[in-house]
Amino acid sequence: MKEFLQFYINGEWVDPVAPRALEVENPATEEAFAKISLGSSADVDKAVAAAKTAFPAFSTTSVEYRADLLDKITAGIQARIPDLAEAISDEMGAPMWLANAAQVPSGMGHFATAASVLRNYKFEEMRGTTLLRKEPIGVCGFITPWNWPLNQIACKVAPAIAAGCTMVLKPSEISPLNAMILTEIMHEAGVPAGVFNLVNGDGPGVGATLSAHPDVDMMSFTGSTRAGILVAQAAAPTVKRVAQELGGKSPNIVLPDANLQKAVTGGVMHMMNNTGQSCNAPSRMFVPRKLNDEAKTIAAAVAGAVKVQMPREAEAGAIGPISNANQYQKVQNLIQAGIDEGATLLAGGTGRPEGLNRGYFARPTVFGDVTNDMTVAREEIFGPVMVMIPYDSVDEAVEMANDTEYGLAGYVQGPLDEANKIATRIRAGQVAVNGPPPDFSAPFGGFKMSGNGREWGEHGFEEFLEIKAVLGSAAA
Repeated sequence: MKEFLQFYINGEWVDPVAPRALEVENPATEEAFAKISLGSSADVDKAVAAAKTAFPAFSTTSVEYRADLLDKITAGIQARIPDLAEAISDEMGAPMWLANAAQVPSGMGHFATAASVLRNYKFEEMRGTTLLRKEPIGVCGFITPWNWPLNQIACKVAPAIAAGCTMVLKPSEISPLNAMILTEIMHEAGVPAGVFNLVNGDGPGVGATLSAHPDVDMMSFTGSTRAGILVAQAAAPTVKRVAQELGGKSPNIVLPDANLQKAVTGGVMHMMNNTGQSCNAPSRMFVPRKLNDEAKTIAAAVAGAVKVQMPREAEAGAIGPISNANQYQKVQNLIQAGIDEGATLLAGGTGRPEGLNRGYFARPTVFGDVTNDMTVAREEIFGPVMVMIPYDSVDEAVEMANDTEYGLAGYVQGPLDEANKIATRIRAGQVAVNGPPPDFSAPFGGFKMSGNGREWGEHGFEEFLEIKAVLGSAAA
């Protein structure tokens, strides 16, 4: 069994103040394969103190120094793609093809993007006789999730380093190994002592302490809306900045003149990617009522052809297990709720796929004839489950699309001019038209209960900056 029992504080691997071990489970086998330590408030205090001490010097380093540092980290990730992909596959169940093609490259992409943004960013601007300066916010606390682990770490750590901030990271205790490898990469790249610190742990033991810590100037959290509220509540007494990327129940509107085969097929496959464990997954597909039967037939065939395989053996396009036992049971309960509330089960259902007798494997599931008030249309399922909701007019589709507490992402399929008009009406932080590729420079974040603040690109970089006005900086 692999052991990662130390934390990274002030440029060194150190033992926990009060050792407490946790076994890391492989969701495909339900067997422990690694062991980490769970931290405490005392470990958080040490890490925050190191970050606070390192901030004055690091915040005044040159743009080129920090950009070069990001380049070295990017190169380090590139060199260790196999190690990172293997860790992500084992700890959260991503098929190896996906870990190699998307999970690791997305994390690497954020470091490369941050370096590019930094080299082209203007930190000072004159407005009349007033100088506007953008300065690093200070010590940052990061809490990251298990579903896209390296990606979510990178889109916080990379812009924070670019801005000149120092930080303490608490990665998910469900998928912590990729963070340990990234820490090794950052150490080898020459990140100064105290700039980046890592403390493993759970929410009550580490997350709550980090969120409430008086020497932490900003908290950036990615995870469930429920947990995000707790972070914000803990942070409120110290009036620190809080950035949150939370849950989603993203609509996918198929317009009447869309290529139905292409739109429905793409929507189902996007939903099943990463076993449905993406906060921006297109989980609600709205289809014209006159095309409902045809759309259901297409979706049933596409979902029925999705293969569920062991992560190490999975072929391209296949999906792996749900990442942990609690989430697996939640997915099963919500599939059963859809059945009980009268949705038409077009594909999948409860239980494991045929031939898989252990592991947290769920069946690729599609519900048809769903109404927007059903549980499966309201709650974030976070598994390979998509619902299809028929509509009579595009205005009705937009109204139902926005009838949710979430607002992270949206999708529109159809003629470009019409699709663009509909995109402006969807209340979400990011809307994709006709299946474009990812854009690491585009801001990512949500409206409503999907969070606040933005990640990725220049907008994500600016989350880590404070604005200072220096009046009378120039002669009148």
